Amino acid sequence: MHLSTLFLGLTSLTTLATAALSSGCNKGPTITSGVKTISVNGQSREFTIRVPENYQNNRGYKLVYGLHWIGGRMDQVANGGDTGSRNWKYYGMQVLANESAIFVAPQGINGNWGNNGGEDVRFIDAMNDYIDAGLCVDTAQRFSIGFSFGGGMTYAIACSRAKQFRGVAVIAGGELSGCDGGNDPIAYFGIHGIRDGTLNIAGGRSMRDRFIRNNGCASLSGAKEPGQGSRTHITTAATGCKAGFPVKWAAHDGGHIQAAADKPAPEENGEASWVGPEVWDFWNSL
Repeated sequence: MHLSTLFLGLTSLTTLATAALSSGCNKGPTITSGVKTISVNGQSREFTIRVPENYQNNRGYKLVYGLHWIGGRMDQVANGGDTGSRNWKYYGMQVLANESAIFVAPQGINGNWGNNGGEDVRFIDAMNDYIDAGLCVDTAQRFSIGFSFGGGMTYAIACSRAKQFRGVAVIAGGELSGCDGGNDPIAYFGIHGIRDGTLNIAGGRSMRDRFIRNNGCASLSGAKEPGQGSRTHITTAATGCKAGFPVKWAAHDGGHIQAAADKPAPEENGEASWVGPEVWDFWNSL
């Protein structure tokens, strides 16, 4: 009786462990690195994808989306900016992943993420389906990170696709792409500058607080933030959150920037930024 129960329990655990793997696992990959075009509701949409070196079709990889800013381009995210900062590719995630993740940088319509009628969320859905079928993805390990308008779109993903994504990181974002749904928990990391004159930090706090509530965390309204002129950052982890759904908040003494760095480095510096390492550590804890 006990042995039978143990066997059934182990079988259940095995089922849970394998259920997260996409349909593209244990098959020859049908997707290679480069720019791809897919049709979404009759409209052609582009994205660039990076498949890990020495890709293995029996290993479930993280799937990470990097969303560009207003007027930005997918190649800027993939290359670490126009100058090609090695340590800032995909917001610093690519180097830190060390070939453990598939990276995707989609292109917004006219460089924006207006998400009119949910069209950009459907684009995300279509990419998920395309990549799941062509590569081996751990579907329980999908993530999105974005800056400014890309942060707004990442927030929209957190609102409407929390059950399809494990976690997000919103850098200097605003509620620009809508928030359809917005009631489900998701691991959330908000990052904002106290001197942001484009999208005020108050908006970032409000977006954070939605997931404080959804995730059952204690309020962060009194979270300590750095003073002007300090050129530092303070990261606070919310307490009391539902298991598996943490929230972190990082405020820095900077403006509307993506690669914030503490002194003595320049205010924005992809090579010295703490943003990528902190987000990657947060995601790896999930």
